[in-house]
Amino acid sequence: MEVHRVCKVIDETFAVDRNMEAVLNECGVNLSHDLVLSVLERYKLARKPAFRFFCWASTIPGFDHDPQTFNAMLGILGQSRQFETVQSLLNEMRDKGMLNIESFTICIRAFAAAKERRKAVGIIDLMKKCSFKVDAEIINCLLHSLCREKLGKEALLLFRKLEHKFTPDSRTYTILLSGWCRVRNLMEAGRIWNEMIDAGFHPDVIAHNTMIEGLIRGRKRSDAIKLFHVMKSKGPSPDVKTYTAIISDLCKRRDRRLMNEAVDYFNEMKSCGLKPDAAIYTRLLQGFGYLDELDAVYDVLADMDENGCIPDGHTYNALIKMMVNRRMPDDAVKIYERMIGSGVEPSIHTYNMIMKSYFVVKDYETGMRTWEEMKLKGCCADENSYTVLIGSLLRLGKWSEACRYLEEMIEKGMRAPQFGRKMEEFRGAEIDTLQILIEKMKYKGNTEVADVLSRWLDHNSSKGMFSAFGK
Repeated sequence: MEVHRVCKVIDETFAVDRNMEAVLNECGVNLSHDLVLSVLERYKLARKPAFRFFCWASTIPGFDHDPQTFNAMLGILGQSRQFETVQSLLNEMRDKGMLNIESFTICIRAFAAAKERRKAVGIIDLMKKCSFKVDAEIINCLLHSLCREKLGKEALLLFRKLEHKFTPDSRTYTILLSGWCRVRNLMEAGRIWNEMIDAGFHPDVIAHNTMIEGLIRGRKRSDAIKLFHVMKSKGPSPDVKTYTAIISDLCKRRDRRLMNEAVDYFNEMKSCGLKPDAAIYTRLLQGFGYLDELDAVYDVLADMDENGCIPDGHTYNALIKMMVNRRMPDDAVKIYERMIGSGVEPSIHTYNMIMKSYFVVKDYETGMRTWEEMKLKGCCADENSYTVLIGSLLRLGKWSEACRYLEEMIEKGMRAPQFGRKMEEFRGAEIDTLQILIEKMKYKGNTEVADVLSRWLDHNSSKGMFSAFGK
């Protein structure tokens, strides 16, 4: 398959600093927009190789990026907060007539995620300059992006500034409500609730669910239950998400009595004719898992099967995590194999958990096989993947190998691992080994890796965590 061939070239050339572009030229790649999108998807968490490939593709005669490939690259750069490059790419897209609504949406979300409120609002101005219509849908997207990042106050200020320039709808108010609920400011949430009603909108089930979740988050559980009963008596009728919010809270509290209460709500939901979904089953599985009641976990799985509810990725990940926490890597893999067999695509989180489960029991070979399988399946390693791998290699005393993956991680544009305060990865390490690696990195000209290793050395030397200081 062409995408595998291209990715293999990128992996083999980028990591060793060879001329990736020249090798790709020699390969005679059959370039298409679908191929570019597939490659960018593989490297969505590794912005440096992704961007070099993207730039290389733009030099190939007869190939021009379209809005989809531009937006894919824009998303990768935005997620990694490379905002100068984002701005440059936006300008190029504008000059080539490639901007569309998705382009602006990607940028709004990226700026909001980085809490860059002014830059996010600046996208609205750019839309106007490019003659795009700024309607309620776009404003709602901006408000939602800000609220999702706990910038409810900023979202409200923006709303006040723009409310006379567009027509707010019920979703606008629900988004603002969620913003205050996320930061547990129930007083402001109540004001938005009343303002919503004053504007002529009757809070729907989504708004009620948002308020219930906010009350639970703000530790006003009794008020959440009161609102739930109001919904049952006066409407709108609770839906599966309403029950999920209440059941999730009960399951998280790791109390047997409260788990019984969660099961009662679950049974009540079914008696009301509401069909449980994978999300609510997953919450119950997690709740019984916290209490180490594996028999109850199996009962929930049986009920899930009996009701024709197919487990999703979150369900399988929850089960895998249970096995990982119990240091049962082989059982975790059995669940993973069932996951694959059922057609559910494993996420990077799935691989990270399985890899960690083997390293925890010091099974280096199988841990590394999991890493290779992850790459073979086209799943792009994220910062957590490298942190698990590097930390595990350090604990196993494989310093040179850990350093090699640290190099690879930084070269891809990822941040170096920030290990825990106790820095247990370094216990038993030889200081002279680390010093040799630092000098090696300096000699190779990789000062960034050398600096990271030096910080680790200084941190641990001051805490007396090295077992030997040379031989």
